[in-house]
Amino acid sequence: MLRFKLKERIADKEFREKRRVSLIEVAESTGIGRITLSRMLNRGTNVRSDTLDRLCNYFGCRIEDLVEHIPDSI
Repeated sequence: MLRFKLKERIADKEFREKRRVSLIEVAESTGIGRITLSRMLNRGTNVRSDTLDRLCNYFGCRIEDLVEHIPDSI
């Protein structure tokens, strides 16, 4: 399973820039739909690689800072 660490990246950006960063701002800045971002925050979803690339560019992070693989329980 993949876990998206979007909340953490938003919190880091807010801390660095000392201001509130809304989901709408992220959507407008990256060209990613707000609904897609909301799904990533709330329950995970299938995400295209270009979406992940845009988010990495926006947050200035590496892919492993944005996505974590959690092995399935056997």
